[in-house]
Amino acid sequence: MKIRTIAAGVSAVLLAATMAACSDSGDDSGGGSGVTLTYWASNQGASLDNDKAILTPELEKFTQQTGIKVKLEVVPWSDLTNNTLSAAVSGQGPDVLNIGNTNAVTFQSTGAFYPFDDAALEKIGGKDHFVSSAFATAGATGQPPTSIPLYSQVYALYYNKKLFADAGLQPPKTWEELVSAAQKLTNPAQKKWGIVIPGATVNSSMHFSFIFSEQNGGSAFDTSGKPSFTSQGMIDGVRQYVDLLSKYKVVNPSAAQYSETAQAAAEFARGDAAMYMAQTSAINVMSKNGMQPDQYGIVPIPAPAGKQPIGSFVAGSNISIFKNTKHLDEALQFVKFMTSAEEQQILNKAYTSLPAVTGVPAAFTDDKEKLDAFTTILADQSKPLPLISGIQAFQANVGGAVVGLIGKAATGATISDGDIRSALEQAQQKMATTK
Repeated sequence: MKIRTIAAGVSAVLLAATMAACSDSGDDSGGGSGVTLTYWASNQGASLDNDKAILTPELEKFTQQTGIKVKLEVVPWSDLTNNTLSAAVSGQGPDVLNIGNTNAVTFQSTGAFYPFDDAALEKIGGKDHFVSSAFATAGATGQPPTSIPLYSQVYALYYNKKLFADAGLQPPKTWEELVSAAQKLTNPAQKKWGIVIPGATVNSSMHFSFIFSEQNGGSAFDTSGKPSFTSQGMIDGVRQYVDLLSKYKVVNPSAAQYSETAQAAAEFARGDAAMYMAQTSAINVMSKNGMQPDQYGIVPIPAPAGKQPIGSFVAGSNISIFKNTKHLDEALQFVKFMTSAEEQQILNKAYTSLPAVTGVPAAFTDDKEKLDAFTTILADQSKPLPLISGIQAFQANVGGAVVGLIGKAATGATISDGDIRSALEQAQQKMATTK
């Protein structure tokens, strides 16, 4: 999923607010029920128009089945979070909307969203209807969730089949094998590199810091929710990532300037890098860059030998209802429709994402090996990001710290444990001012 940082001032206002959102969809007539829901859909497709083309026939199907009309507005990710927060404060928002699942606890803390208690969950199929790892992103532990998983994404390791075959290599099963393969496939004189990273991308840097720290037994936050960025597991996880450039030199130093994941994807698609760690949505990006699906394989991002087999965090988008909607029953019907097995298969195929409900196979490619790999990663090798309201500050501060370390490594400087500890300590100190 795409994540955007919430401005500190807006977040502070929200956490102090007690006002719940109130739908402005009014009593527009439509269909047999006389109800029109307003739906803010996050931008999942190649463009806003692409989303409209995908969603419109499905919303029309919902109207045919229920008599409930849906007024669709596709909102870009650059606007969605702040628009949602503003709606929570003003009381003027849609009936139903998508949110990035990493924002679930932040939005839950505003009190503006409908809590799905046991009775509400039964109306949409029950908790067991959903993939457990995806449902774990629905809200804070011990509270009724205020969002329901809709589209899931996970990271995997993409590898160039020809480059691996020509070098007599198999896809790596451990981090040590990944490093060894990357070293054999790196030839700076020919501008060929073992792996590419989006080195200047803050959110990706946070993602990898989380994944690798979890592999190393670390945790970004302790059991009380306080940041523990300087724990040894966090330091080891960040080192694992930074060492690709600083110690092993298997990454093009120019990748330290890649501020968009598309830049890294393009290097991989050109065959200038043999491996690339990316989410399921990268399949579309590869295609746009001229790389055919049969040219690359997918395996879980490996952990160091003997460490925890965590290959991803549970990324994706959830669906929520504003608590003061005038059309709660209809909104629940809509959530049930969007998370039904039939719609999950249709929508997740269109968006190259993974179904968030059980019993629905991934279908965004005809390559069963890739589908099986992604499905296994989501079910068995993924963990949700910390369920805290300050997750955006975690992204900004830890992600920013790691981007700085990558930039330093690109100049040829040696990155010590002390450098990593200092960067993470500064990130932890900033948390109090950027929540």
